Amino acid sequence: MTSMRISQLAERSGVPATTLRFYESAGLLSADRNPAGYRMYGEDAVDRLAFIGAAKHLGLALEEIGELVGVWEAGACRDVKADLRPRISARLAEAEARAAELAAFTASLRGALAHLDALPDRAGRCDPECGLLAPGAGARSVSARAAGPVPASAAGPDTGHGPGSSASAPAPASGGAHGGQPVNVVLSPGRQAAGEETERWRSAPVACSLGGDGLHERTARWREAVAGATRAAVPEGLRLTLPVDRVTRVAELAAAEQQCCPFFDFRLHLDGPHLHLEVRAPADGGALLTDLFGPTA
Repeated sequence: MTSMRISQLAERSGVPATTLRFYESAGLLSADRNPAGYRMYGEDAVDRLAFIGAAKHLGLALEEIGELVGVWEAGACRDVKADLRPRISARLAEAEARAAELAAFTASLRGALAHLDALPDRAGRCDPECGLLAPGAGARSVSARAAGPVPASAAGPDTGHGPGSSASAPAPASGGAHGGQPVNVVLSPGRQAAGEETERWRSAPVACSLGGDGLHERTARWREAVAGATRAAVPEGLRLTLPVDRVTRVAELAAAEQQCCPFFDFRLHLDGPHLHLEVRAPADGGALLTDLFGPTA
């Protein structure tokens, strides 16, 4: 059996060497050592990595992939099929639910835009009579904010209350299959609430509760989610511009990240085909921000 060093396997499989080391530490990939202490892999590692990559593409968690690899390694294809089918069905149900929520949110935004275009252009200052944000006008805010462990807009139902909490933004009475269906969106807080919310992430301890494999896995998932992003500096952080179809993955990661690293501040903004993700951290958390998301440019 041909043996490869880690650099050769990385070239053959297209998987970075850092990820290969992480897979080894997570028990997904095994390696022998030659007399000089270098990792050595057999030809079967290429097939194994292709299988892992396919499972990741389906959105399976690392723990699930480990279980599935064990079944795959046993060699019975029918067993892999039987194990994989309920996992894919569960992911499909989640994806369809999120797609419906995102479609309803899109419909509410279209209703808000139509309402805005129908209003007269007034020369005076904006006041409640303008009707710009009148009840029933559609979405209150295009910006979505990941507040604490609550998923950002379009990533799932929000059950929070208080500053930055969820409210039902009614969809327009007509305009698509989801007309009239409420959708939970995270509203941009008012000035006082925004100040209080900002203070929470600023005053949170700069420490992450994740460690070891969990930290490596989370970092790898973030790097994959923001791959190819356009980067720009913002005060105390950076803005990443991504395709809008990554909104679910990014929102889930942002919500999970604030459970272990509450000193990060995440803001998501949907802009047509683009998703703008702004990430901020206190001054003493800047190095951790760079470690997780890379440099500004």
